[in-house]
Amino acid sequence: MTVKKIKELLDACYEAKRIRELLPPLPAGVMPSYIQYLDVIGSLEGRGASVKISDISDVLHIPRPGVTRTVKEMEAKGYVRKLDSKEDGRITYITATEKGKQLSGKYDEQYFAGLLPFLTEISDEDVDCTIRTIESFYRVMCERRETYDK
Repeated sequence: MTVKKIKELLDACYEAKRIRELLPPLPAGVMPSYIQYLDVIGSLEGRGASVKISDISDVLHIPRPGVTRTVKEMEAKGYVRKLDSKEDGRITYITATEKGKQLSGKYDEQYFAGLLPFLTEISDEDVDCTIRTIESFYRVMCERRETYDK
């Protein structure tokens, strides 16, 4: 890779951020992170997992305190519910409420499904390569950030 390619990759990441900003407006009081969290919860529960704060944190690469704060907001607004573990009282599970499932479903069914016909030229292989590249680049940038902070 060259310095020029690194800059092009950074430009593409910036453009990807701008793409996220083109998503449809959310209802009042709903943050974009709520949709991400609901997607993670639904995906993990779909695989039979009971979801904890740490699971959301690990999947989204977000520090646990930030996840805890957002989950509290979502719970207060009725999008998720906390459930204490019957086996271990120190463990709390997070599950989407019906209101949360409806919110998540609205974007999956109405918006994302509506994008499908316009994205047929992009192959699954290209998408997978893009995801791997961004994840690798993110890891490197996080590791480098630690050296800058010292």
